[in-house]
Amino acid sequence: MPPSTSSEKRPNAPTAGKSGGRSGDTTGGQADGAASDPVQIRIRGINKTFGPQHVLRGVDLDIDRGKINIVIGGSGQGKSVLMKHLMGLLKPDSGQILVDGEDIVPMNDRQLGELRRKFGMVFQYAALFDSQNVVENIAFPLIERYHLSREEIMTRVRDLLKRLDLAHVGGIEQKFPAELSGGQRKRVGLARALIDRPQILLYDEPTTGLDPVATKNVDDMILQASRDFGVTSVVISHDMASTFRIADKISMLYDGKILVTGTPAELLRSQHAPLREFIDMAGLGHGDEDQATPSAEPRR
Repeated sequence: MPPSTSSEKRPNAPTAGKSGGRSGDTTGGQADGAASDPVQIRIRGINKTFGPQHVLRGVDLDIDRGKINIVIGGSGQGKSVLMKHLMGLLKPDSGQILVDGEDIVPMNDRQLGELRRKFGMVFQYAALFDSQNVVENIAFPLIERYHLSREEIMTRVRDLLKRLDLAHVGGIEQKFPAELSGGQRKRVGLARALIDRPQILLYDEPTTGLDPVATKNVDDMILQASRDFGVTSVVISHDMASTFRIADKISMLYDGKILVTGTPAELLRSQHAPLREFIDMAGLGHGDEDQATPSAEPRR
């Protein structure tokens, strides 16, 4: 395993607790008042232009703590741009983004670096390093950020492999990404996102290009992470079947604004024309309210 490149050693985070009504791992570093706020991220009046293109036009959105929050919308509607704002990778032209009550928009690079420790990112195609085995891929954030012993790193990696149903795969620790199935790569990517015990997980189009069985497996993975680790989940998606299977709250981004937000059942009853078209083209419609809950274990 490569040596650490940081002299910092992060204090141990709590390994059990509650967040948003789910039990599991949580992280410290926030005041009790912030932790008790049911909204973890507040987006207010965000505007973003790229040259003549006005991508975000006064976006207002609440991200509920400990819940699965899904942002839907067609291609080119600004979903990925919005997600990049959450971690400070892009700054808005105007507006506020409050994470646990702190406005991240005026933060400098050092402050943003601290903020990003609250976040984990699960990339669309896992984005594993081909030249590193499973242990090295999962441990990468710890090796880059902290001086931890090999024993502590291996304990944390093996704990995640077990909790994410990967420990039973023979020789999993030494396998390389090319030797893993698609579902295994997704779970290794999730383990890497969870290894630093984030409070918030971001998923970028996690089911794109997957067949129905693989999509269901990814849905179950997102549900498991939410239930077992107590994280706040923000999912960018245009997969309507998956969205209505797992979401606690759905928000539709349309023409640079949040057109509508609500529970899956509420959105199925909505009469907003762009949303209705999105739902109807996915084969969902009125009378499908019973389908708007996940088929996995209850989340509440």
